[in-house]
Amino acid sequence: MASTPRVDLDGNPIKPITICMIGAGGFIGSHLCEKLMAETPHTVLALDVYNDKIKHLLEPDSLPWAGRIQFHRLNIKHDSRLEGLIKMSDLTINLAAICTPADYNTRPLDTIYSNFIDALPVVKYCSENNKRLIHFSTCEVYGKTIGSFLPKDSALRKDPAYYVLKEDTSPCIFGSIEKQRWSYACAKQLIERLIYAEGAENGLEFTIVRPFNWIGPRMDFIPGVDGPSEGVPRVLACFSNNLLRREPLKLVDGGQSQRTFVYIKDAIEAVLLMIENPARANGHIFNVGNPNNEVTVRQLAEMMTQVYSKVSGESSLETPTIDVSSKEFYGEGYDDSDKRIPDMTIINKQLGWNPKTSLWDLLESTLTYQHRTYAEAIKKVIAKPVAS
Repeated sequence: MASTPRVDLDGNPIKPITICMIGAGGFIGSHLCEKLMAETPHTVLALDVYNDKIKHLLEPDSLPWAGRIQFHRLNIKHDSRLEGLIKMSDLTINLAAICTPADYNTRPLDTIYSNFIDALPVVKYCSENNKRLIHFSTCEVYGKTIGSFLPKDSALRKDPAYYVLKEDTSPCIFGSIEKQRWSYACAKQLIERLIYAEGAENGLEFTIVRPFNWIGPRMDFIPGVDGPSEGVPRVLACFSNNLLRREPLKLVDGGQSQRTFVYIKDAIEAVLLMIENPARANGHIFNVGNPNNEVTVRQLAEMMTQVYSKVSGESSLETPTIDVSSKEFYGEGYDDSDKRIPDMTIINKQLGWNPKTSLWDLLESTLTYQHRTYAEAIKKVIAKPVAS
């Protein structure tokens, strides 16, 4: 840790705080814990059901940050310790969620309960105990763009005003109730509205984060290796799984949807700025993404195929991609947004943050990790004889 005093964006000394991090054992939580341990004096109360992704931070006791991170194995649905841990902390960060698209229309009740009902006590305890809250939402709260309702040949579809997503002005447009894919976005939007109302009526100090496809090592899971064999992770992990198994990458509805991707280490820099600059972050909703890394899902598949061939030394398949329908891939009730391009004005103005890592570089980092971590395990799974 640097010996020179750390200061915030306004030149004020940064005091050590205690952070209650809910969902600390996940993808984002593990990277945030690493950053906090390596570069700050803060203490973390790490709450989760599993700790596999942060075990390297917890053992052994000789680590330089020993004593500054404590793991508490609990499920926030039904654990009386939650309020006490929030009371012990200066700041609560809530990362807990069901956030896998395949679950939204196949497990809509679990999705709604996880993202709204289970988050209610966290908001309540923070508000009642005057504790600051950083709540992780999603870019999916924006739903569909205004431009998606215009005629396909309309010149306005190319006008950023019709598709760039702004925290303070863009409407949240969802599909019909029977399209249960929107259960996740709707639950996330409602908890955002509750947090905002707690701030307005009861003085809750809050920051809401809307991630736009954060990518990097330890994200999601590889089905049959460190996740359920029938599971369907998000698009990049789906494609990684296909590449590791030397299977064609499945393009849902032709892979025409457009997305942006940001490197996890860039995104964590943004979160640290929110943690350590409460005067600039409180009361704000922040898009955290990289509009420069915009591609169609088909282009993403093509780029990942090239990058994986480079990092693995394996040649690409003769038929690298196949098209599948959303109904076949996700089941009934699936729907999607055409574009998700974040406006970065507010986070740049308040925190001076801009992402740095190109799409190629973040894919190379992620696929190098996944090849090194999973390639041998995948071979064993594939080679395992099927029981007759």
